[in-house]
Amino acid sequence: MELFVKKFWVRNMGKIYIDTVKYVVHANIEIDGLVEKPDVVGAIFGQTEGLLGEELDLRELQKNGRIGRIEVNISSRGGKSIGAIEVPSSLDIIETAIIAAAVETVDRVGPCEARVAVQRVEDTRNVKRKKLVERAKMLVKKLVTTEIPERKELTELVRQEVRTAEVSTFGPEKLVTGPNLIGFDSIILVEGRADVINLLKNDVNNVIAIGGANVPISMIDLCKKKEVTVFVDGDRGGDIILREVINACEVDYIARAPPGKEVEELARKEVLKCLRARVPIEQVETAMASAKRRGETETEAISKSITSMVESRRERPDEMSGTERIGIGQPGPREMERPQERPAAAMSTASAIPPEIASNLTALEGTLKARLYDQNMGIIKEIAIRDLTNEITSVPNVAIVVMDGIVTQRLVDIAESMKIKVLAAMRMGNVFRKPEGLQIFTKEQM
Repeated sequence: MELFVKKFWVRNMGKIYIDTVKYVVHANIEIDGLVEKPDVVGAIFGQTEGLLGEELDLRELQKNGRIGRIEVNISSRGGKSIGAIEVPSSLDIIETAIIAAAVETVDRVGPCEARVAVQRVEDTRNVKRKKLVERAKMLVKKLVTTEIPERKELTELVRQEVRTAEVSTFGPEKLVTGPNLIGFDSIILVEGRADVINLLKNDVNNVIAIGGANVPISMIDLCKKKEVTVFVDGDRGGDIILREVINACEVDYIARAPPGKEVEELARKEVLKCLRARVPIEQVETAMASAKRRGETETEAISKSITSMVESRRERPDEMSGTERIGIGQPGPREMERPQERPAAAMSTASAIPPEIASNLTALEGTLKARLYDQNMGIIKEIAIRDLTNEITSVPNVAIVVMDGIVTQRLVDIAESMKIKVLAAMRMGNVFRKPEGLQIFTKEQM
């Protein structure tokens, strides 16, 4: 068995040297005549035999696996043979250099004169070192980028976990909310728990989940005391939820995720952009009324009106900038209190609508516009109904407002603060308090 192994090693070592080789001697050879590869190899072995003693004899070294197979690449050119020699070695650097010098002593190949010049001794481990360094760099890069989070990422991870842990509940139905919901003057209604968690992660705390298509009683009562923004998914399910909330609760604003997206998957920038593009409920109700007159269902009317107005607001983000306008921030000093609800009909004046106001109201019907007049009925400005609540506070000397819209409590409060005397609209919305000195007329009185 040992004899078989020894013969196998000697016969095949020349082909298996590459795994153990440390150095490779590279040399050029020029021969004055035409010769073959075996002639060159034979000359190297023959002319170095006995030159270096038994310990460095090439044949013995090759048998022992210290020198690998000698490779010769040779070609003929102008009656001469020119080529390259490679001698792989597993000896140390000194012994390899001695072998290289011995190869240079070859001066004949067969009957032809030859000249051998060693070009370099290559340390093959350099290649392995380069590969090792490159691989180490890749491993470090992967470790840094995927395994070890940066300080900012660690902070964000901790913040998100804290936000998620701050999920609370409200009312007997155990509605999912952000922390200290009662302390906020304004709230944001979303569909489910996942929406609440996503908004908490993005620093929106005054949020509460509806928890289904049926609006809970405790939420209905809560909406009477707060400024309410409904924030729904951008799909048909969101439109259905929105319809139920509008019919059950007192809503001030409506926000909607981009078409096809859900609130729970929105990034922080998208969340804030959607909330800044929220639409006052009176604009939605006016658009819904127009859609119903065209024969559309309530859900279709909601979907079309919300989509068109929200997209319009997203294209003009400067109209509502700053988180203070969307109810994001610290809780208010106290809850907003409103008097008990009274019938809307009792809010309007008993007197008939003045003819000049009536004619202007008729002219505006279906236009979704509003006109601002001074006390002498001189027109100051005509604007889109969607811009009314923003524009009215910046236009001086407004005494009369005629609009193709709905009178809401928010509009009444603005009118009181601006000392406006008359509001004329298509119909009355959820108005619970009418200040002294403000006249409200609707199309129903004509």
